[in-house]
Amino acid sequence: MPKSPESFKALDDAINRLAAESILAQAGRDDGLVPAYSLLGDLRDLCVSSAAVCEPIKATHAALEKLLDTAQPFDDATLKLLGRLVEWLPGAIEAVKTDSAVTPFATEAAPAAQQTSPATAEAEKISAPADVLLVLHLEDNQELLGEFYSEAVEHLQQIEAALLALDQQPENPEALNSIFRSFHTIKGNAGFLGLVPMHTLAHEVESLLDLARNHKLRLNAAIITEILRSRDALQALNQQVAGALEKGIVPDQIIPVGHLIRAVKKLAENPAAAETSAAAIVTAPALATAEPAPTDVVIPLPAPSTPTAAAPEVSKTPVVVQAASGAAPKAAAGATVRVNTEKLDSLMDVVGELVIVQSQLLETARQHGENTGSPLQRNVAQLSRITKELQHTAMSLRMIPIKQSFQKMERLARDLARDFGKKVNFSTAGEDTELDRTVVEEIGDPLVHMVRNALDHGLEPPAARLAAGKSETGMLQLKAYHQGSNIVVELQDDGRGIDPDKIYKKAVEKGIIAAGAVLSRDEILALVFAPGFSTAEKVTAVSGRGVGMDVVKRNIEKLRGKIEITSEVGKGSIFKIKLPLTMAIIDGLVVRVGEDRFILPSTSVQRALRPSRENISTVHGQGEVLDLRGRLIPIHRLHRRFGIPHQAENPWDGIVVIVEHSGKVSALLVDEMVSKQEVVIKNLGAFMQNLPGVAGGAILGDGNIALILDPATLLQAA
Repeated sequence: MPKSPESFKALDDAINRLAAESILAQAGRDDGLVPAYSLLGDLRDLCVSSAAVCEPIKATHAALEKLLDTAQPFDDATLKLLGRLVEWLPGAIEAVKTDSAVTPFATEAAPAAQQTSPATAEAEKISAPADVLLVLHLEDNQELLGEFYSEAVEHLQQIEAALLALDQQPENPEALNSIFRSFHTIKGNAGFLGLVPMHTLAHEVESLLDLARNHKLRLNAAIITEILRSRDALQALNQQVAGALEKGIVPDQIIPVGHLIRAVKKLAENPAAAETSAAAIVTAPALATAEPAPTDVVIPLPAPSTPTAAAPEVSKTPVVVQAASGAAPKAAAGATVRVNTEKLDSLMDVVGELVIVQSQLLETARQHGENTGSPLQRNVAQLSRITKELQHTAMSLRMIPIKQSFQKMERLARDLARDFGKKVNFSTAGEDTELDRTVVEEIGDPLVHMVRNALDHGLEPPAARLAAGKSETGMLQLKAYHQGSNIVVELQDDGRGIDPDKIYKKAVEKGIIAAGAVLSRDEILALVFAPGFSTAEKVTAVSGRGVGMDVVKRNIEKLRGKIEITSEVGKGSIFKIKLPLTMAIIDGLVVRVGEDRFILPSTSVQRALRPSRENISTVHGQGEVLDLRGRLIPIHRLHRRFGIPHQAENPWDGIVVIVEHSGKVSALLVDEMVSKQEVVIKNLGAFMQNLPGVAGGAILGDGNIALILDPATLLQAA
């Protein structure tokens, strides 16, 4: 046989895959029979020049061929023959590598082996090699692996959602069947592609779920936790597939699954033990809680799609499981097609250009004094309607439900509640609310921090809740809904609440505010977002609520959103995140300073007014201020910030725009308020990327360029 490194690597890969198939093989079942037969054929072809190695492989190959010809499942004799071959092959190949004598293959089991107790035999079977490297064969399977990865992402999400539903409703047959189908599909596809660890683990979990489907096993918290851990391991393995597809680098790290296989087998064999350990189980850290940003977006199509060749027996229609919140299950969505997100971004750019050209045509027709009934005006009006419709359609392609983020929070709440020894009823609402893909991806980290804080510091332990006259099970609700042109994501708990007095004292201690400063309740609560507002006293209601919350606020403001707090001591807290529907188009207020125009995001603008002379005054050390119903608001002149000519020297001759940022209110002085309109955001490029106070640019209807202002950084710089 050839002794090149490539041939020995191919042999090792085939032997590892054959070992996995032999683990799954059982007498009376044909699982793994076809893959084992195929792998033995590959080994026979690789070992043609070594008779000592080739003959036992041929004999075993012939035994499996006989079973296939007669349509029989594995029998005990063939299983033992295959098991002995798998044990013998690594040593035989090593002997060939070193030119040593090959130990003869024993066609019959040794007497000692026949006397092995059933317990020992089972222990040997469980300890068979399962923790092996994920072998991908990228050159041959590039396209199939891409389909496998995308489909596995969907199935793993469905598995997690259904498991969380089962945690609340253990008798939910729809959720159980959904999980079983997902594991069955992953097992079939992984076996087809030779992904041994994924195939082996998915097979064991599928067998466990089959017992539950046949009412031989009752699911409980211990079993669900073990299946969740297995799902995390499959996700980590799927991450390796993603990394290989993106970078072309084959996996070089073994992700262990043997301990999970043993745990699942133990649960399947002894359900009673699982029942007793359900209450005391501690959730292990997830192998891979974070998923990579999806590179594809699924878009509904009217025509059905063709299932992959890897799993022809399984439907690709997703199953929607009833959530713990009690929302009614919806019918499965229509057929879909995968589109690379770069193509969607390109489409949005082109549609944005079309919107600009349409606005310019409208302006040109108006300048030429065309009357309303003229052919040009009619054609431009028709173009406007079509452009608006196309714009909304293109925007909707970027929109995805926030359900995926909510599902991760539900899993996080379940795991953390066990870790902290607390009881919590986590519910969601409005998870079908759609946001821009970028917003959904970026909102994950702030939500994780907020849910962790709510569980760790917001909700009291069961004993403390009972002492306070509350139910020992805390309430944590996450919901999303539309409010005007924004989406609101709201996290509510019924825990300790936030004490404004403690926050005020801590802020004075930290030097964040001056002693004796007069602040409203909302302004005091907003102090938890101040940088540096953290404390090591984790026993207080204040600590934890502030740890890292400045990062949460910064991430939300990066999305052009804002966060608000409502809290009552002893009753609980509500955190509201207000986000724009899309990141590509902004609803803005166009203002003029001299000959230049600027756009202020309407989410930051509270109101605009022309002040009277009596309401303007100068305060020593603070400059000009506006007296707005007894509240003094500092005035910032926009022309000074950019060093440009202006017209309104006196504030009462211009317009004052009241803007809110980071819980503070300020006033911007401009010459004129031009209009309110939707504009397409344009990137200013690397040269002006980090310019303080500027979020981007936009092309107005008359073809002129206007800067989109970022009030937070603008006023901080001022």
